[in-house]
Amino acid sequence: MGNPAKQPYHILIIDDDVDVLHSARMFLKQYFERVDTQEDPSQINSLISKNHYDVVLLDMNFRRGEHDGREGLYWLERIRTIDPKTGVILITAYGDIDLAVEAMRLGAANFVLKPWKNQKLLESVEAALRRKASDRQPKKGIAKGQEMPEMIGQSEPIRRVYELIGKVAATDANVLILGENGTGKDLVAQTLHYRSIRKNNPFIRVDVGALTSTLFESELFGHVKGAFTDAYQDKVGKFELASGGTLFLDEIGNLSLPQQAKLLTALQNRKISQVGSNQVVAVDIRLICATNMPLYEMASDQPVNQEGVFRQDLLYRINTVEITVPPLRERLDDLPLLAEHFLTQYAEKYHKPQPTLSEAAIRHLTRYPWPGNIRELQHAIERAIILSDQPELQSQDFALGVMPETVTTADSPKTLDENERNFIKQALDRNQGNITQTAKELGITRTALYRRLEKYGL
Repeated sequence: MGNPAKQPYHILIIDDDVDVLHSARMFLKQYFERVDTQEDPSQINSLISKNHYDVVLLDMNFRRGEHDGREGLYWLERIRTIDPKTGVILITAYGDIDLAVEAMRLGAANFVLKPWKNQKLLESVEAALRRKASDRQPKKGIAKGQEMPEMIGQSEPIRRVYELIGKVAATDANVLILGENGTGKDLVAQTLHYRSIRKNNPFIRVDVGALTSTLFESELFGHVKGAFTDAYQDKVGKFELASGGTLFLDEIGNLSLPQQAKLLTALQNRKISQVGSNQVVAVDIRLICATNMPLYEMASDQPVNQEGVFRQDLLYRINTVEITVPPLRERLDDLPLLAEHFLTQYAEKYHKPQPTLSEAAIRHLTRYPWPGNIRELQHAIERAIILSDQPELQSQDFALGVMPETVTTADSPKTLDENERNFIKQALDRNQGNITQTAKELGITRTALYRRLEKYGL
């Protein structure tokens, strides 16, 4: 039997291990027209600028004694900047696997583990080439202004949300969306907009909790050139950008009292003034707000200089209608539907056959309390799609937090707060107190984790 016909593709392998370079090149040059190797990653810029490579195999660690993989992420970013069309496959050790998954989110096509099997290496390169060819094909899309977000679920708690959306969407009533992080408050806001008479006008989302006191007015109301040190040109604020459409203020519970006062004035008058200007501009918006914080407790009688206070008059202004989005643990009947949706989404994204869930995997997923809600489920499904090559996903394919233990007759029942506290403490222990990694594992933001740490005295 003769050698296979070589495919007209150019491959670059970058690794500081000469043996790895030699063995990979000897194998791949049987299949591809050109296979180059390079030990020094600092040559990446000139190599990729001068040559066209269809696929680059990139080691994640180069400096002796360093194994955190950050070099690989850096060079991945450089390659994607120089030539975004080049497929990048990471060469990684087993301990780098979580970092490799993160790199795939940043644009890597795949990763292979050392030591690899030659057939697996070839399949990874060919999959990257197919993905590259697929990305060149024109995609059918929906016309702008006609996109409709997809809400998934048939459980009784989510049906009540659908019912409220159906009643309020066509009106201009202000809506306050309540719910834990990761439950889908953003999706509810988008659904309200796209089912309203404003659907062909802008939907502007602002994470007001992330705005500093100095940026708050500029971001929401805009500014004129010279209004402050870095105001080099005029800027239109989010209120004006949303005029005629919907303004969605997320994390509104994080606003300071001075920010609340400025927002209340704008909402009462439906007029704003840019920073540095005396001109008053009328705005026509439909207001939707969201928070995971207990606004009613925060709006009770407390000293006005205390942090965590929310003005009652602002609360009454934004909550003409309230919609509470249930946590995933209260709508577990929807979990198979949600999982199927994410399986389809990520199999398509990573150009892999869509796997099914085994019955054991479904039982495993429904036993978990999901402190990060749908966002955590989405992350777990994505990771399983990336890491598994099997047609059916099993329980062990899902890296979840500590599962609840089976309660025996001797055990005293625990409250939801007690269980959540234990889950967070165990996640902190696993991540050696690293807040960023713990929040990522739980599928919640750092801010939300800090609030829970304070709540539970951790």
